[in-house]
Amino acid sequence: MNSCEGLTLGVEEEYQIIDPKTRELSGRAEKIISWAEENYGEEIVQPEMNKSQIEIATSVCKSLAEVRTELSEARRIVIEAAQRDNKVIAAAGTHPFSHWKQQETTASCRYQKLEQEYQQILRELVSFGCHVHVGISDPEMAIAVINRARMWLSVLLALSANSPFWLGEKTGYISYRTELWSPFPLFGSPPFFEDYQAYQNLVEQLTKIEVIQDTTTIYWTIRISEHYPTIEFRVSDICLTVDEAVMIAGLVRGLVQTCLTEIKNNFPLISVHPEILKTADWYAARYGLQGKLIDVSEQRSKPAKKLVKQFLNYLRPALEMLGDWEEVSSLVDKVLREGNGAQRQLEIYQRQGNIVEVVDYLVEQTRLGVV
Repeated sequence: MNSCEGLTLGVEEEYQIIDPKTRELSGRAEKIISWAEENYGEEIVQPEMNKSQIEIATSVCKSLAEVRTELSEARRIVIEAAQRDNKVIAAAGTHPFSHWKQQETTASCRYQKLEQEYQQILRELVSFGCHVHVGISDPEMAIAVINRARMWLSVLLALSANSPFWLGEKTGYISYRTELWSPFPLFGSPPFFEDYQAYQNLVEQLTKIEVIQDTTTIYWTIRISEHYPTIEFRVSDICLTVDEAVMIAGLVRGLVQTCLTEIKNNFPLISVHPEILKTADWYAARYGLQGKLIDVSEQRSKPAKKLVKQFLNYLRPALEMLGDWEEVSSLVDKVLREGNGAQRQLEIYQRQGNIVEVVDYLVEQTRLGVV
């Protein structure tokens, strides 16, 4: 088992490329990536499914301070590369008004195969997420952690929700990105697995019946990574600010450490019906921090902010052990006071009455603490 010192972190963020004149998405990823590679080396910035989208990934980080430094630097590089092409960068789970019909798919065999398979739901999937990896090399332990951690994914989603608009309209959802993903098979919280062999058996069955070619098309909101010895948390919208991304990374690592401690001490694992987990995630995507969320462990609804504080207290021993308590708790308090990214987008829209102003706000917030 990994000790707390061994719980490394990695964060991936997917950004929007924006035309500053029209505020529309702009399919200039290839140009921006090329400039970033020439000036900062390969693999700093990578292409994603749409040409109006680019992705960054930190290296393996041992502390939240390293995560903050690397995310700030990655955002700086992307912003600078975009400026060279007279573009700007925004961090939000959906674009407030750009239409999916106007987006071009990146030319690669992988994306072409995905479009051939998933058709319309893939064409409409213009979304931007944040993925957090926590290093666990033992797959048996990874499955045991996932069985426990999945009960708190809805709280992570509520805190990170940052996609209230779609095609120029208020959707009524705080994370509409989650709803764009919902039609896909193998999306949402994973099922309970008795052990790693049970997980492997399911993967083999899915491969045999040609539902998947490999585990990269298992889109669970928490999963074993295909490429790294990590657990990958995929539940979050991309966070508007570096502060919020650091908060989510800290909460995720604290959750994994808490689960490891429970496993070591043989804490009983609560049995949860998959429909409860599905409904908890829907509530988080629909209401975020406003209204109620479902406490999966107690299987009842609670005021969202009360459940967030309960989650923070649950993680406190692990966060203190990791040296992250002061920073993470203060960042969570800030979000509870000021609202998540979606709430702040909606406040700008209500105040300005103009959705273009929301895009300008996204661009400004994406730069906070970066340049």
